[in-house]
Amino acid sequence: KHEIKKILVANRGEIAIRVFRAATEAGIRTVAIYSEQDANHMHRQKADEAYLVGKGMPPVAAYLNIPEII
Repeated sequence: KHEIKKILVANRGEIAIRVFRAATEAGIRTVAIYSEQDANHMHRQKADEAYLVGKGMPPVAAYLNIPEII
């Protein structure tokens, strides 16, 4: 049996916060990604870990920068 220990939520806003809440209740650690423009948004604060992606890029481009996310 494989146990999920940590998940990356590649979303922001209310959806991400709901996933973080459910994961926390299940004992799963959470990871958020955020753009520079979203640095103060709630989804970053609610995650166990948070990482800046797409430095210098607009938010949509930052979240679609798959090589940097991986």
